[in-house]
Amino acid sequence: MQGSESTGDKPARREETLGESIRYFCVLLLAVFAVRSLVVEPFNIPSGSMIPTLQIGDFVLVSKFSYGYSRFSFPFSPNLFSGRIFGSEPHRGDVAVFRFTRDTSVDYIKRIIGLPGDHIQVTGGHLILNGIEVPRTSLGHYEVLDENNRLLSGELYRESLPGSGGRSPVVHDILKLTDDGFANDTPEYVVPEGSFFAMGDDRDDSADSRFQGDGPDDLGFVPMQNLVGRAPIVLFSMDMRHPAWQFWYWPTEIRWNRFLHSVT
Repeated sequence: MQGSESTGDKPARREETLGESIRYFCVLLLAVFAVRSLVVEPFNIPSGSMIPTLQIGDFVLVSKFSYGYSRFSFPFSPNLFSGRIFGSEPHRGDVAVFRFTRDTSVDYIKRIIGLPGDHIQVTGGHLILNGIEVPRTSLGHYEVLDENNRLLSGELYRESLPGSGGRSPVVHDILKLTDDGFANDTPEYVVPEGSFFAMGDDRDDSADSRFQGDGPDDLGFVPMQNLVGRAPIVLFSMDMRHPAWQFWYWPTEIRWNRFLHSVT
C-alpha cells in the first residue's frame, strides 16, 4: 500500500535573493558607518609627539560623543552643517583627536593644555598656565626611538596640569629633551573663544599650538569644531619594527602590557 505523504516534513529552504543580499550588506555598512561616526573609532599613532603617554604603534579607541558632533565626526567630513551639535567643551588635560588646522583631512592627537581665556607660556622649558608654573617632578632619564628610528634621549617628568570644570588636576608624564629653542621660551598666548591650545607630551618633538606662524606644520589655536573625540584607552599596540608582510614577527612585536591601557 502506498504510504501517505508525511505532514511533518520541513518546508523547503527559501533561497536568498540577490536583492536581499544587497539589502543586508547595505544595512551592515550603515551600522558600521553609524558606530564609526557616532560612537567610537580606532586611530593608529604614527609619530612620537605624544611619547611617553602614547607610543608609536598604539591603536587608541576614540570616543566620538565626548564633545558632540561636527562635520569632522563623519567619514569624508561632509559639509552637512557648521559648528557642533550636542556639543560640550573639552576638559583641560584631555588627550584628544582633532583635524589639523591647515589640512582638515589630517588627524592629529595632542593633549589639550588651554581652554578659552587661558594664558599660556613656556619659559625656560617650564609650562606657565594663567601665571602659575605647572608643577612637575623628575622621574629620571628616558630613551626611546621615534618613527624615524632616531634616538630621543631626555628627562621624564610627571606633570600635574590643573583640571577644568571643577575636576582634579590631570597627572601625566612628559618627555623633555632640552630647555633651549623657541618652543621652550615662547610669548604668552591667550586662547580665543571657540578654540583650544594643544601640546604634545614629547614637549620638544611636537608641532603644536606653540607654533602660530604660516609654516606648513604650524598648528596654532585649534577651533572647537575640529574636535573628533577623546582618546581614553589604548586598545592594543604593536612595535612594528619589521615590514607588515613579515607576519612571523607579529607575535614578538605585540606590546602585551599596553592592551586596554588607560590614557591619562
